Amino acid sequence: MDHTDAAFPAIPARTPASWVVVGLDNGGTCNNATVLDATGQFLVDRLVENASLVNEGPESAVEQLAEAFDGILQLTSTPRTLVRAVGLDTPGPASADGVISSKGSTNFNQVSWHGFDIRGALQARIGLPVIYNNDANAAALYAHHRHFGAAAAERSSVSAIVGTGMGGGVVESGRVIRGAAGMAGELGHVQIPLHDVLEPGQPVPQCNCGFAGDVESVASLTGITNNLLPYWLGRHPDHPLAAEPVARAAKMLRGYGEKEDPLALSVFGQQAKAIGKLFTIAAQFTDPSAYFLGGGVVEATPKFRQWFLNTVREHTQLRTEQTAAATFALVPDLDMAGARGAAVAALDAVRST
Repeated sequence: MDHTDAAFPAIPARTPASWVVVGLDNGGTCNNATVLDATGQFLVDRLVENASLVNEGPESAVEQLAEAFDGILQLTSTPRTLVRAVGLDTPGPASADGVISSKGSTNFNQVSWHGFDIRGALQARIGLPVIYNNDANAAALYAHHRHFGAAAAERSSVSAIVGTGMGGGVVESGRVIRGAAGMAGELGHVQIPLHDVLEPGQPVPQCNCGFAGDVESVASLTGITNNLLPYWLGRHPDHPLAAEPVARAAKMLRGYGEKEDPLALSVFGQQAKAIGKLFTIAAQFTDPSAYFLGGGVVEATPKFRQWFLNTVREHTQLRTEQTAAATFALVPDLDMAGARGAAVAALDAVRST
């Protein structure tokens, strides 16, 4: 049963009668902020953004996060004294404590970001406890709590978030599994069997991480650009996208998919099959209560995203007992899911202390 209507109802901005936590979602272009009160109600029901300035380096980026924090308190008329903690998410890879990888990442590519403790820096700047998750884990946590509501602590889920890369999240008993180094749930880099995914003679997709045939090499915008689209355009040289630079064509592809273009459906069908293979593997490890799908497909037209989810479900091989017990669903409120998931993590942290 879907509990989405009962869980975390949005209410108008107001001064809360009890303590709150703030959620901050840091992205390559913008930060998004929200406030969650002690009763589990969000005080904003829309996207509230400011520029992230991550390309200007850590100092500017941390200042923008602090500005987002102050701005959301002002917007919701929330006194700072009521804030118990702040949840922060950023793109990975990063440690469980919010230290950006020593090799950097797509969003944090300047040397000044390598090994930077963004969680600690924000905590020092605003003087409040900061709880960190990567963005995919935060979205997965929100999807889990939004779907299961009051039963979230009794359920488990696996989420695949398809974007430029492919992130993921594993939630057990209502909490994100982080792992020893904070790298748990990096589902995009799980290598999958490729039978029934690739066409005969289709090259094995290569991932930027160095793996061949992992999920991200197929199910991501990067996978479309580097692997899938060049192959399919080679088979359909007269397709309109063949006249476009491949990177631009990859970004245009979803629009063709929404119009049921055969080439586009071939590409997205391969992505859905790859995610089905991933979920089949996940079923053997965690046997989750729900499988969530997020990313660009969630932002597509309802008919297309339902077709994609159905294709994923059809290619996820579950036992009869698992099929009866598990749900497949889309990540809700995707543009707000990161900040809301970060806030949920902060609320859980406060409640457990």
